[in-house]
Amino acid sequence: MKKAGAEKKRARRSSAAVKSAAGRDPATDTPPRKQGNKKDVFQLFAEKVRDHKDLVSRWAVLQETRVEYFRGKDFVTFLKNHPELKDILESDRHLEVEDIVNVLLSKNLLVRCDRVVKTVRPGKRKLSTWPAHLEIYPEQEFSDNDAFFAWTFVNKRPLWQTLLSLSWPVLTLAICLFPVYPHQAKLLILYSCAGILLLILCLLSVRALIFGASWILLGKRIWIFPNILAEEATLRELFRFWPIKDEEEKPKLTARLFYATVAVLAILLLRHHAPDEAARARYQKRVSNIIDDVLEWDPRLALSGMMDSMQSEVNGTETNNNVTDDDGSEKAASPDYVEHEHDESADDKDMYNDNI
Repeated sequence: MKKAGAEKKRARRSSAAVKSAAGRDPATDTPPRKQGNKKDVFQLFAEKVRDHKDLVSRWAVLQETRVEYFRGKDFVTFLKNHPELKDILESDRHLEVEDIVNVLLSKNLLVRCDRVVKTVRPGKRKLSTWPAHLEIYPEQEFSDNDAFFAWTFVNKRPLWQTLLSLSWPVLTLAICLFPVYPHQAKLLILYSCAGILLLILCLLSVRALIFGASWILLGKRIWIFPNILAEEATLRELFRFWPIKDEEEKPKLTARLFYATVAVLAILLLRHHAPDEAARARYQKRVSNIIDDVLEWDPRLALSGMMDSMQSEVNGTETNNNVTDDDGSEKAASPDYVEHEHDESADDKDMYNDNI
């Protein structure tokens, strides 16, 4: 009952602060020019707070849109640790935290959200601290009791992001022109990409081995680089090394023994069917031939090869024409030759009759 009464008093005080900040009478309070600047003051305050690195925030999906949000209790702690940010509000710098948030809500700079999944999932002890999916909360007022607030305005893009977005077309064109690079440049790109790929595979393998060993031996889930495969994470969160606190139930001993047996059998099976030295050499030679074909390809060699093929086709055409001419001449001389043979046979026959 005391908490409910406190919430009602806080809501009344917050609504009064919102009305005093957003709906003041310009004839009795401030000129219209200053009233217009008042909105810019809260906009500047919101931008300054959003860009501050000490305010813990995450990204989530709100109505099929990715938004950046924070928790109400984190915002209270943040303003207590950084009271100098209230100076941006000028005459309203003496407002309480809930009053400031309510003004931001009234100006549509913030929107209060709630988690979509409100029940504990099987195998977990409590709800997720930072849900990945949010929905709009019906009552748009401040609360620090499991309340989430998402920024509604588009933040200014830093210069490095603009330069990075402009570099993507250049990188795409450079990838398409890889076959015409010099041989040394091809080797540098090949070994660099192979090294990065090997580093990623080794990192994922070590990560999986540490998790498997800790899960089977200790019954704990230890993931180094816990956000390395996350779809929605900032650059700082992506390369976080220390694992997140395990909030799920401890696995059963029977499950750990079962997966330990499966792991041992899989290792023995892979060792038994491992390729021998001859098969490894054949595979290495095949891969080396493919890589050599890619690295040794040169447009000049390709053009010279096309010219040689065209020249061989021309020579083949001329040879065929010569063979056709020779055959035609032989065919033209063959009737005379047959007639000559016929005359000789007739003369021989006459001489034989005379002798008789």
